[in-house]
Amino acid sequence: MMLYPELLTPQHNKIGVTAPSCGILHKLEEYEKSIKKFKDLGYEVVETANVRTDGDVSSSSRERAEQLMDLVKDKSINYIMCATGGDFLTDMLPYVDFDVLKNNPKWIMGASDPTNLLYINTTRNDIASLYGHNAGSFGADNLHESQKNVFEFIKGNIVEQHSYDLYEDKNNDRVNDDYNLTERVKWYSNKEKVDITGRIIGGCIDCLRYLPGTKYDFTQKFVEKYKEDGIIFYFDIFAMSYEDFYLSLFQLKEAGWFKYLKGVIVGRVLFPSGFTTMTYYRALCEILGDIPIIMDADIGHVAPKMSIINGCICNIKYENNKGVIKQYLK
Repeated sequence: MMLYPELLTPQHNKIGVTAPSCGILHKLEEYEKSIKKFKDLGYEVVETANVRTDGDVSSSSRERAEQLMDLVKDKSINYIMCATGGDFLTDMLPYVDFDVLKNNPKWIMGASDPTNLLYINTTRNDIASLYGHNAGSFGADNLHESQKNVFEFIKGNIVEQHSYDLYEDKNNDRVNDDYNLTERVKWYSNKEKVDITGRIIGGCIDCLRYLPGTKYDFTQKFVEKYKEDGIIFYFDIFAMSYEDFYLSLFQLKEAGWFKYLKGVIVGRVLFPSGFTTMTYYRALCEILGDIPIIMDADIGHVAPKMSIINGCICNIKYENNKGVIKQYLK
């Protein structure tokens, strides 16, 4: 049974922030504004020593794991947020005690490189996690609806999320860290209408593709356990090429990830690329066949970003280039 850890309340309001990938020094001003918003809402914030650092990683792989585990074992903390993304979280996995995570269930929230930490904790330990934003993602003077929704999610108010009207081109300049939304949102699908319900799991596929063949891949166990619900995968593509995406999907399929699959939803790609006639959409269709596929959803690296609860029951509807995502803690 999926476990939904204790949510933040006025009586239990302490958030732990750690940096399992990069440190936050390269965007410290935005991070400090983000933390101020949490404190203004009445939450106490505790940072590990590696948060306000710089470089490719915040600290050594062992230190990053140890600082995460310190938050996990701290009984006064019931919500953990990753400070930011990066590239090398995976190398800390050998030092993470996932049994301690299992015995001290807490929400872990993150996006991008924190994917594998969230994904493994959910697929191995049946503990839900929250994907979509990192702790340093709330520095805007005027928060977008998708950012405000996070503050509702961490209180247990699971917002029904509708596709937005506009998204942000990667070349647009922000003012005061506010989203600069100029491009028309247009979801598309291989079906005229989609209405699917299942247990949702996923994250940044640039990270997930490294799990098959390692001792950290518990996906087959997960999909077997929840086969009666059916499985929905969501994928956030950061910079994976068309060709890498196709081959990664092939690998995940052969590893048994797509057994009992009811549908796949993929976000807008931040840095699309390719050198053949392959496309992201074609890759999905060729690997998955007639399974419902939704592309260019409000998920991932391109703002605005919906929040996805790994492990929850999720209903996704699509029609006329628009969509709705409903999630249930059961």
